[in-house]
Amino acid sequence: MVSWQSLTFNELTNHQLFDLLKLRVDVFVVEQNCAYPELDEKDRHPKTHHLMGFQDNKLVACARLLGEGVSYPSVSIGRVATSEAFRGKGAGRALMREAIDHCEALWPGCDIEIGAQEYLKRFYEGFGFEATSTMYLEDDIPHIDMKRAGTATE
Repeated sequence: MVSWQSLTFNELTNHQLFDLLKLRVDVFVVEQNCAYPELDEKDRHPKTHHLMGFQDNKLVACARLLGEGVSYPSVSIGRVATSEAFRGKGAGRALMREAIDHCEALWPGCDIEIGAQEYLKRFYEGFGFEATSTMYLEDDIPHIDMKRAGTATE
Protein backbone atom coordinates (compact mmCIF):
# COMPACT_ATOMS: atom_id res chain seq x y z
CA MET A 1 0.00 0.00 0.00
CA VAL A 2 1.37 3.40 -1.01
CA SER A 3 0.60 6.51 1.00
CA TRP A 4 0.77 9.83 -0.84
CA GLN A 5 1.80 13.30 0.29
CA SER A 6 1.87 16.55 -1.66
CA LEU A 7 4.05 19.22 -0.08
CA THR A 8 5.56 22.55 -1.08
CA PHE A 9 9.31 23.02 -0.80
CA ASN A 10 8.98 24.81 2.54
CA GLU A 11 6.86 21.96 3.95
CA LEU A 12 9.44 19.25 3.14
CA THR A 13 11.59 17.96 5.98
CA ASN A 14 15.34 17.67 5.40
CA HIS A 15 14.99 13.89 5.09
CA GLN A 16 12.07 14.11 2.65
CA LEU A 17 14.02 16.58 0.50
CA PHE A 18 17.09 14.34 0.52
CA ASP A 19 15.06 11.23 -0.39
CA LEU A 20 13.20 13.13 -3.13
CA LEU A 21 16.38 14.48 -4.74
CA LYS A 22 18.17 11.14 -4.39
CA LEU A 23 15.36 9.28 -6.19
CA ARG A 24 15.32 11.84 -9.00
CA VAL A 25 19.11 11.78 -9.42
CA ASP A 26 19.15 7.96 -9.30
CA VAL A 27 16.55 7.80 -12.10
CA PHE A 28 17.27 10.80 -14.32
CA VAL A 29 21.04 11.18 -13.98
CA VAL A 30 22.41 7.75 -13.07
CA GLU A 31 19.99 5.25 -14.71
CA GLN A 32 19.47 7.34 -17.83
CA ASN A 33 23.17 8.24 -17.96
CA CYS A 34 22.25 11.86 -18.52
CA ALA A 35 24.34 14.62 -17.01
CA TYR A 36 22.09 17.66 -16.67
CA PRO A 37 21.20 20.18 -13.94
CA GLU A 38 18.59 18.21 -12.00
CA LEU A 39 18.12 20.97 -9.43
CA ASP A 40 16.44 24.15 -10.58
CA GLU A 41 14.52 27.03 -9.08
CA LYS A 42 11.20 25.38 -9.97
CA ASP A 43 11.59 23.03 -6.99
CA ARG A 44 11.13 25.88 -4.53
CA HIS A 45 8.69 27.98 -6.55
CA PRO A 46 5.59 28.83 -4.46
CA LYS A 47 3.31 27.24 -7.11
CA THR A 48 5.21 23.91 -6.99
CA HIS A 49 4.06 20.86 -5.05
CA HIS A 50 6.14 17.71 -4.62
CA LEU A 51 4.03 14.56 -4.78
CA MET A 52 5.65 11.67 -2.96
CA GLY A 53 4.56 8.05 -2.61
CA PHE A 54 5.79 6.09 0.40
CA GLN A 55 5.69 2.36 1.01
CA ASP A 56 6.86 1.14 4.41
CA ASN A 57 8.17 4.68 5.09
CA LYS A 58 10.42 4.53 2.01
CA LEU A 59 10.01 6.93 -0.92
CA VAL A 60 9.12 4.82 -3.98
CA ALA A 61 7.59 7.38 -6.38
CA CYS A 62 7.54 11.13 -6.95
CA ALA A 63 6.35 13.83 -9.33
CA ARG A 64 6.60 17.59 -9.43
CA LEU A 65 3.31 19.46 -9.84
CA LEU A 66 3.73 22.98 -11.17
CA GLY A 67 1.17 25.76 -11.29
CA GLU A 68 0.32 27.77 -14.38
CA GLY A 69 3.24 29.67 -15.86
CA VAL A 70 6.01 27.86 -13.98
CA SER A 71 7.03 25.50 -16.82
CA TYR A 72 4.16 25.82 -19.32
CA PRO A 73 1.26 28.24 -19.76
CA SER A 74 -0.94 25.59 -18.08
CA VAL A 75 -0.43 23.50 -14.97
CA SER A 76 2.19 20.82 -15.57
CA ILE A 77 3.56 17.58 -14.19
CA GLY A 78 7.25 16.81 -14.36
CA ARG A 79 10.07 14.84 -12.78
CA VAL A 80 7.88 11.71 -12.75
CA ALA A 81 9.97 8.91 -11.22
CA THR A 82 9.58 5.54 -9.54
CA SER A 83 12.27 3.58 -7.74
CA GLU A 84 13.67 0.65 -9.68
CA ALA A 85 12.43 -1.88 -7.11
CA PHE A 86 8.89 -0.49 -7.36
CA ARG A 87 8.54 -0.74 -11.16
CA GLY A 88 6.53 -3.33 -13.06
CA LYS A 89 3.78 -3.37 -10.44
CA GLY A 90 1.60 -0.55 -11.74
CA ALA A 91 3.67 2.09 -9.95
CA GLY A 92 3.81 4.49 -12.89
CA ARG A 93 0.06 4.31 -13.42
CA ALA A 94 -0.66 4.85 -9.74
CA LEU A 95 1.74 7.81 -9.66
CA MET A 96 0.21 9.49 -12.72
CA ARG A 97 -3.35 8.95 -11.49
CA GLU A 98 -2.38 10.49 -8.14
CA ALA A 99 -0.54 13.38 -9.85
CA ILE A 100 -3.56 14.20 -12.03
CA ASP A 101 -5.92 13.96 -9.04
CA HIS A 102 -3.71 16.29 -6.99
CA CYS A 103 -3.47 18.79 -9.87
CA GLU A 104 -7.26 18.79 -10.20
CA ALA A 105 -7.63 19.34 -6.44
CA LEU A 106 -5.05 22.15 -6.36
CA TRP A 107 -6.14 23.81 -9.61
CA PRO A 108 -9.74 22.75 -10.45
CA GLY A 109 -10.61 22.56 -14.15
CA CYS A 110 -6.98 22.99 -15.19
CA ASP A 111 -5.39 21.83 -18.41
CA ILE A 112 -2.24 19.81 -17.67
CA GLU A 113 0.87 19.86 -19.86
CA ILE A 114 3.88 17.56 -19.82
CA GLY A 115 7.16 17.14 -21.66
CA ALA A 116 7.17 13.37 -22.08
CA GLN A 117 9.86 11.01 -23.22
CA GLU A 118 8.65 10.00 -26.66
CA TYR A 119 8.63 6.25 -25.96
CA LEU A 120 6.02 6.86 -23.22
CA LYS A 121 3.53 8.59 -25.56
CA ARG A 122 0.99 5.73 -25.46
CA PHE A 123 1.31 5.47 -21.67
CA TYR A 124 0.34 9.12 -21.27
CA GLU A 125 -2.39 8.87 -23.92
CA GLY A 126 -4.01 6.36 -21.55
CA PHE A 127 -4.54 9.29 -19.15
CA GLY A 128 -6.08 11.55 -21.78
CA PHE A 129 -2.93 13.39 -22.88
CA GLU A 130 -2.56 14.30 -26.56
CA ALA A 131 0.65 15.21 -28.38
CA THR A 132 1.00 18.93 -29.05
CA SER A 133 4.46 18.93 -30.63
CA THR A 134 6.68 16.89 -32.85
CA MET A 135 9.64 15.06 -31.36
CA TYR A 136 12.47 17.20 -30.02
CA LEU A 137 15.65 16.33 -28.17
CA GLU A 138 16.01 17.33 -24.54
CA ASP A 139 19.37 16.33 -23.08
CA ASP A 140 19.76 14.00 -26.10
CA ILE A 141 16.56 12.11 -25.19
CA PRO A 142 13.58 12.22 -27.61
CA HIS A 143 10.63 14.08 -26.06
CA ILE A 144 7.22 15.38 -27.10
CA ASP A 145 4.95 17.93 -25.48
CA MET A 146 1.52 16.67 -24.49
CA LYS A 147 -1.60 18.22 -23.02
CA ARG A 148 -4.65 16.94 -21.15
CA ALA A 149 -7.76 19.11 -21.29
CA GLY A 150 -9.18 20.11 -17.93
CA THR A 151 -12.72 19.37 -16.88
CA ALA A 152 -15.02 22.36 -16.65
CA THR A 153 -16.05 23.35 -13.16
CA GLU A 154 -19.37 24.88 -12.25
